[in-house]
Amino acid sequence: MTSPRLLVIQLDEHDPIGPLGGWLTGAGAELDLRGPDDLPGSTDGYDGLVCLGGSMSATDDLDFPWLADVRRLLAAATTRQLPTLAICLGAQLLAVATGGHVTKGAEGPEVGPLLVAKRDVGWQDPLFADLPFMPDVMQFHSEIVERLPSNAALLAASTLYPNQAFRVGRCAYGLQFHIETTTELVESWAANSPDEAEFARPGDLDHDRLVQVHADLEETRRPFAARFVKLAAGELAPATSPLPLIQH
Repeated sequence: MTSPRLLVIQLDEHDPIGPLGGWLTGAGAELDLRGPDDLPGSTDGYDGLVCLGGSMSATDDLDFPWLADVRRLLAAATTRQLPTLAICLGAQLLAVATGGHVTKGAEGPEVGPLLVAKRDVGWQDPLFADLPFMPDVMQFHSEIVERLPSNAALLAASTLYPNQAFRVGRCAYGLQFHIETTTELVESWAANSPDEAEFARPGDLDHDRLVQVHADLEETRRPFAARFVKLAAGELAPATSPLPLIQH
């Protein structure tokens, strides 16, 4: 396999790529890690794009003017059918960049290990087909994708906020949840955002609970990352066609 070159955009120093980086490189990818002040002008020369999370809002351009550049890169990647994996804030930016809408969650933040259910469309999706029916995910967000883009397919949902994982077009993926975290990172988020951490279920942010959750998550997320690398390398075919919007 030729090593696919992935552009990795780290939006916030407090949300690094973590173990996801090792899973991607372990599957054969070459990573080009860029921050907000070092963004490329285009996606030319890349075989895939990964956009991580952050504490800012997806449309907070006044305080973070570079968000517009990130959205342009995500929109260009989607148009180009460049395999894209956008996580938490990254997913919200992908949604906004392609015609969706993001807002503050009316029912409060989602925090801690929670379950999402794979939708019917997910069973035919190249990245999601092999995931469990009810996979565990790690949540830590207060804003949500309220409306998906018109050419998006919903791949996984939860009861509180339905739009948990989606695909725009053939190969641009948005995950509202995190797959890059460690126990220590989640503990630091909880310490720095106590008001949000209060929304976690009792015991869900305890150290031993987080250690076990992250061990369980690796069993599904490592092969998920490897499938994304195959998609970027051209060894895994993208979805056959953009599906009509399926959401609540």
